[in-house]
Amino acid sequence: MSEPVYHIPALLDATIRGLAIRPEGTYADLTFGGGGHSRAIMGQLGESGKLYSFDQDREAYENELAREDGMRLSEDSRWQFVHGNFRYLSNYLDYYGVSALDGVLADLGVSFHHFDSADRGFSFRMNGPLDMRMNRQGGRTAADIVNSYDEESLARVLYLYGEMHNARQVARRLVQARQSAQIETTEQLTTLLTPLCGHDKEKKDLARLFQALRIEVNDEMGSLREMLLAAREWLRPGGRIAILTYQSLEDRIVKNFLRSGNIEGDIQKDFYGNIQTPFRLIEKGLTADADEVARNPRSRSAKLRVAEKIEEA
Repeated sequence: MSEPVYHIPALLDATIRGLAIRPEGTYADLTFGGGGHSRAIMGQLGESGKLYSFDQDREAYENELAREDGMRLSEDSRWQFVHGNFRYLSNYLDYYGVSALDGVLADLGVSFHHFDSADRGFSFRMNGPLDMRMNRQGGRTAADIVNSYDEESLARVLYLYGEMHNARQVARRLVQARQSAQIETTEQLTTLLTPLCGHDKEKKDLARLFQALRIEVNDEMGSLREMLLAAREWLRPGGRIAILTYQSLEDRIVKNFLRSGNIEGDIQKDFYGNIQTPFRLIEKGLTADADEVARNPRSRSAKLRVAEKIEEA
């Protein structure tokens, strides 16, 4: 029986092409995961190149150290693993004495490892503790949220982050159920809420529910906004940023940011009507082709956006 795959990166070749890697450059892979993107970047770096790979999940690094194929990145002096949330990009780059970056990559998808590990609680397909933390060393869990948020707060999370049209009904059901017993497992949660799902879209509704809780647990939208602002400042002119998104909420933020240069997406124009932005768009939303989706079905929802920082006048 083959070992489970930690993660298969979507649109790998297109992402690496989009970064236009300079052999002597300094790069940051902000979502190391199974190391697929980092390994591809390292394959194009020269002796003076440098790569900083971030991941807030310590298991990603432990998985890399456990490799037995003689290709551990940890044995390469050009590579540095950073155990931390990418929202603290500036802090870590300052700590390591980095002056600027030639490229930033972030794959916002959840690793196969997380979805396929019952004890992480990311999936409704298997029973496990209702956790969903990317960093298991601290912070609140999905169970904490389900059992402590009031009905209004739960409904807000489910509507904003899961786009659930029956968010209030679902929140009310959770609040009522937890009065009898705490909701501690993914199975308890799905059993409670399956009756509220449409018969023909049960899996889609449950996926939205789990997505909403995961985003709230890890403050994914807040982290994304902080990371984008930091990346804008650390990219040197001519440097590129490549972002892979998997759902409409994060894609909207990334799209608007790369178009405008600000989180609000406000387009600023000069006296002549020219858009004032620090970026030139390279890739505006590339998706996987049929062959890739057949090989890796989870790539179906991936969307790649790439932009280059414009030379300052």
